[in-house]
Amino acid sequence: MPSKTLHFPSPRHLHSLYGGHEENLLHAERMLGVKLVTREDWLKIEAPAAPLELTESLFDFLNAARSQGMAIRTPDFHRITDTFARGEGSQLRALLDEPLVIATNRKKIVPKTLGQKLYLQSMLAHPVVFGIGPAGTGKTYLAMAAAVSALLNNEIERIILTRPAVEAGETLGFLPGDLREKILPYLRPLYDALHDMLDTEDVARLTEKGVIEIAPLAYMRGRTLSKAFIVLDEAQNTTPEQMMMFLTRLGEDSRMVVTGDITQIDLPRSKTSGLLEVRHILADIPGIDFHTFSGADVVRHPLVAQMIEAYDRYRNPIAGENGSEEKR
Repeated sequence: MPSKTLHFPSPRHLHSLYGGHEENLLHAERMLGVKLVTREDWLKIEAPAAPLELTESLFDFLNAARSQGMAIRTPDFHRITDTFARGEGSQLRALLDEPLVIATNRKKIVPKTLGQKLYLQSMLAHPVVFGIGPAGTGKTYLAMAAAVSALLNNEIERIILTRPAVEAGETLGFLPGDLREKILPYLRPLYDALHDMLDTEDVARLTEKGVIEIAPLAYMRGRTLSKAFIVLDEAQNTTPEQMMMFLTRLGEDSRMVVTGDITQIDLPRSKTSGLLEVRHILADIPGIDFHTFSGADVVRHPLVAQMIEAYDRYRNPIAGENGSEEKR
């Protein structure tokens, strides 16, 4: 039986290519029709010529993805392996041909998962993008990074960041302060992300000049937003009427990104989420793209992905992960 041994800089380097779990290598063996043996910093492939070459290509791809800063988790490894097994590896390789780095004043932001890279590519290619998925996938952070980068590159003239002011179990009327002080906590996560990408002085200056605007969704009504990058966060808490109002604000030379988690809807039970509805209405319109994140794209503590999956199974034990999109 033909064989080939691949060598890597260290055992840790090799482990990172298959998520560090031996069962992932068993999955690759089943899908590719090969035998894999690993010790320390090497991986031996035993197989006929064609499967051997395919497996070597798989690990070359995983190594290249790692070098671009992507973290390969078990779901990533399975998805990538299955793609190579179907003979579609060339489509994945195209993702690595042009490394994506979003430059802001304070840091360079690199997508950490394939899902994040596809999301960034979608934002570059489509005027309107919906990023839908669980907490910790970077859907809002990456959208804001793309907005800041577009502003710094003079592709747009202003950034508009907005959220619906909907209570998540708290009551807005009982919070202390005037209307602005009551609304500020809902917008704080957007300010925090912005300060992560721009100097504090720049944020203050650009906000004062109106180049960066952070406001509740209600403030968007009646406006036409031209030459702007507009991000609607927490869109699962919009009503269908609010979603339509927001989307029709799109003006000349503008881009929109709408983000939300359809498992975290805080609207009253009697109201439908605009984010749940919009996919059925706009899915076939050219220039509009829907990107769905999964637990594989969670880049917070590893336990976060496990908790999301556990809640998913609890809420929808029959349909499983794929059925969660239709649940409230």
